[in-house]
Amino acid sequence: MKNFTMRDEEFICEACGRKVSPLGYTARDHCPFCLYSKHVDIMPGDRKNTCLGQLKPINIEKFKDTYKIIYRCEKCGKLHKNIMAKDDNMDLIISLSSNQY
Repeated sequence: MKNFTMRDEEFICEACGRKVSPLGYTARDHCPFCLYSKHVDIMPGDRKNTCLGQLKPINIEKFKDTYKIIYRCEKCGKLHKNIMAKDDNMDLIISLSSNQY
């Protein structure tokens, strides 16, 4: 992706409070425990979005040989998508797959 800035950083999840380690193979963009993310980017990794709302996971969609988590920002309402990570909570992924949005 041309406008992708690689940021694989440790953070504390604002939704569940757990410490999240770097992913190691690509940029970590959501919590693997509760699947929440934060509305911080305009282009992946740029940290230029001033919204800063919580991105609530609301559904899943098939993407190539994996899945994308579909989010809705709890502050501005914008939809956003992130590719699931290998260490994501599969029980939550399965639960999201039955949601209608």
